[in-house]
Amino acid sequence: MRTLELSANGAIPVLGLGTWRMGEAPASRKAEVAAVRAAIAMGYRLIDTAEMYGEGGAEEVVGQSIAEALRTGDVKREELFVVSKVYPHNASREGTPAACARSLARLGLDRIDLYLLHWRGEHPLAETCEAMRLLVADGRIGHWGVSNFDTDDMEELAVVCGDALDCAANQVYYAVNERGPEVSLLPWQRERGMPLMAYSPIDQGALARDAALKKMAQRLGVTAAQLALAWVVAQPGVVAIPKAVREAHLRDNLAAAALRLSAEDLAEIDRLHPPPRRKKPLAMI
Repeated sequence: MRTLELSANGAIPVLGLGTWRMGEAPASRKAEVAAVRAAIAMGYRLIDTAEMYGEGGAEEVVGQSIAEALRTGDVKREELFVVSKVYPHNASREGTPAACARSLARLGLDRIDLYLLHWRGEHPLAETCEAMRLLVADGRIGHWGVSNFDTDDMEELAVVCGDALDCAANQVYYAVNERGPEVSLLPWQRERGMPLMAYSPIDQGALARDAALKKMAQRLGVTAAQLALAWVVAQPGVVAIPKAVREAHLRDNLAAAALRLSAEDLAEIDRLHPPPRRKKPLAMI
């Protein structure tokens, strides 16, 4: 799996597994654990979750899956890159480490590889930044970052955290039909070597039904969803974290990461889903 360098050192795979909406229903627990286990067995090494997902339930699903995979020797802990997120209302100087401790307990881990502020909230960014840096220093997280931050938010973060901005990544909604970050946010991050993590890169499955993409994908021998996903990971400095539970979808997504689109393919997609001409508010799901 191709990786991207993190601004604060280390690397992150360009494709991972999202877990939004997991952990919400006890009846789905077995299938969700099986899905994450299957993903690890297939070669997924990046897993994204959050304390918000299922109010900790998704972290428990991920934790059980990782524990089983480690126990059976499917993977080594150092081969995995686990991402989680802190609720904005927990992201104070004292609340951040407390929330991190709860997430670590649910995940059954002694370190989260990348810990993100899920979105901006009531607590000053300076407090969150300080708390995150202390967690890195303590070894409880490997890197810290943010989510749902637009360019002005990132510029403010750079000011309050100081010139040596060690924010490792920013996770936002980005897909072939939602290209808003390309106007200013993505260039801003690229200049600083900071990966953009694209959530809902297939627009929660909607792009699988995109008629124009389906026609193009058929010619290339792939599905529309694979084409949409391949387009995302083809963008410099971008990581994609689609959610999938069915084994077929997991395999299709993994194969999409290896799909190489030509310059002509990319130009055709630009015609089907043109890039934005001006900046607009950052989209959120």
